[in-house]
Parts: sequence; structure tokens; C-alpha cells
Amino acid sequence: MNPLSRLVFELSKLPGIGEKSATRLAYFILNQDGAYASGLAQALLDAKTKLRYCSQCFNFSEEESCEICIDTARDRALICVVERPSDVTPLEKTGSYRGVYHVLHGLLSPMDGVGPEDLRMKELFSRLKQADVSEVIFALNPSVEGEATTLYLSRLLKPVGIKVSQVAYGIPFGGTIEFTDRQTLGKALENRTEMQK
Repeated sequence: MNPLSRLVFELSKLPGIGEKSATRLAYFILNQDGAYASGLAQALLDAKTKLRYCSQCFNFSEEESCEICIDTARDRALICVVERPSDVTPLEKTGSYRGVYHVLHGLLSPMDGVGPEDLRMKELFSRLKQADVSEVIFALNPSVEGEATTLYLSRLLKPVGIKVSQVAYGIPFGGTIEFTDRQTLGKALENRTEMQK
């Protein structure tokens, strides 16, 4: 396989990147100077060799504990459960959450052979035993697998006496009802809140 074909092949393995996008990216990289390609290659190697999972929340971290977990200003009584590390960033960008996180690294999916033992559930329960947690917030994607995972975990947590909540799903800010899909509209109605006076 020639170098261009190999580059396209490797890029096309990335999620959401088909052969056409991979080809465009390959030509973009080839049209840059050598320093760009070296920088990109070094960034990939550094990310792969220097990052690991945080020992507490399982987000990516350079150290044993990530920046969020060592931040003393964070409220450790609140744990937000997410599917993957990439879900932490958009939640952090809202600026409205000051608790800590727990990354499951997947969702329950019996059809794909993914059970509780394949996720970071055991570690979540271990954290709950060690810390004084008052609420667990589920911020999992609104899919069949996300709903199943939320339901499974909430059933195990409720008897322990910890408040369990789920982020509301509905019409995005600036969106229109006309172009909102049926499931999203259904969730918006289901998760409606009482108007404050």
C-alpha cells in the first residue's frame, strides 16, 4: 500500500470519517509543511503515551487524578454519570455544574454483549461507599441503551438512600417545534416543569 493510500486508510478508521473525508484530510495534511505533519504526529503520540484514566472518575488525565477530581472547590456530594470522557467537556462548558463526574466507558447493551461488568459500575459503587454522596445525576445519551443504563443504576441506587436524577431532554434552545423529532418532543412533554410565578 502506498503512503497516500495508507494515510487515507488510517484516517478512515476514525469515527464519522468516511473514505471521502479521509481523502480530503490526507490531502490537507500533505499540502501543509513538514512541521505541521510532525506536530500532528507528535500530538497523537503524546496523547496516547501521556494520558491515562483518572483513578477516581475515569476521565482522561495526565496525572493519577484529573484536574476536576483534585479541585477542592468541586462539590463531591454530587456525581454526574456520563457515558464517555468526551461527554464531560460539553457539561463543563455550561459552567452550571460544580460537582464531580464518573465515566462509565459505555452503556448497557445486551444485544452487543455489553453487561454491567463491562462498564465502570463497580467503581461507581465503590466511590459511593467511600464518599458522602447526596445525589447522582445521570447525563447519558437519550437512546435505548442510555435509558436502560440509567434505569438499571437508579434501581440499585434508590434503596441506598441517594437522590437520583436525570438531565432533562427536550427541545434545544433556539430550536423550533416544527423541525423537532417525535422522540425529543415526547421527552420535552414528559420532562415539563411547573411555571414559577
